[in-house]
Amino acid sequence: MPNITLSIPQEIYEKMKKHKEIRWSEVARRAIVEYLERIEKGGLEISSEDLLKMLGEDFRKRIEEIPIEKYEEYYKKAREAEWKRLKSFTTRT
Repeated sequence: MPNITLSIPQEIYEKMKKHKEIRWSEVARRAIVEYLERIEKGGLEISSEDLLKMLGEDFRKRIEEIPIEKYEEYYKKAREAEWKRLKSFTTRT
């Protein structure tokens, strides 16, 4: 089974350490599975602002430090990749 690294605020980590009887990896795994199920059922719509809140203040700060030119560069690359992907489909008549 693959592993992932999860960053959490220090104060949450301190609270988690007080409950050593809980398998936190299992809690995280279940939360991810439930979240994916909601997404796949189409029942999950979230604003970018809410997503940033969920990801935390550190993530928001890192995003805000990225120059706008980088966003434009990545957007152009993604658009070109999507265009190439769509062009690769053949139409059957």
